[in-house]
Amino acid sequence: MKKVLVVDDEPSIVTLLKYNLEAEHYQVTTAADGNSAYNEALRHKFDFIILDLMLPGMDGLEVTKRLRRADIATPIIMLTAKDSETDKIVGLELGADDYVTKPFSPREIIARLKAIERRVDDTRYRKAAVVNIGQLHIDTGSHRILMGKERLMLTPKEYELLVYLAEHAGQILSRERLLDRVWGYDYAGQTRMVDVQISHLREKIEKDPKNPDYIQTVRGFGYELEEPTDA
Repeated sequence: MKKVLVVDDEPSIVTLLKYNLEAEHYQVTTAADGNSAYNEALRHKFDFIILDLMLPGMDGLEVTKRLRRADIATPIIMLTAKDSETDKIVGLELGADDYVTKPFSPREIIARLKAIERRVDDTRYRKAAVVNIGQLHIDTGSHRILMGKERLMLTPKEYELLVYLAEHAGQILSRERLLDRVWGYDYAGQTRMVDVQISHLREKIEKDPKNPDYIQTVRGFGYELEEPTDA
């Protein structure tokens, strides 16, 4: 049974989500403020976190930032009452995997969870392979990513994106293609999500993220993972 941490300070939303998630056979833990959510996520292993942006004590953005700094890679779906592109992008930049704007349907949340589940399963059960590109070592059998001898800690979305880029190394991949293959059709038109995750990957695998050796931007087309010229 998949475990979900639901974090919101509105009791009606917590009750609604808990009822519908449990009806779909998820095991639900709840929290009403950011500090409690952060502590719960540190103490217990969850498969998903549904996290409100506006919380007492510590807001959802700060919770996300601290969890990612603590190498907690659990997929996070952020809830926001603000229909602002800036708020959504900031959440993604800090490490959230997805966002849903209030008001929302519980069916939408469940659909997002199942979509993440399918993609994680597809990644987990794909044929094991080892890819070496420069100092970058990707082992899809053990889910280990190394840069030289250093193991990299990636979120599920960062891992999926890097594996897809590596499987198509040397090919120019459009943002639309990456969005479709890594996020799925539900995200059509939201190509900024690709740019945000590419930025995250560069922060983790590049010596100088502003002058990358591995993930190249092909202006007007998309991105390409290539062998560094000094490899």
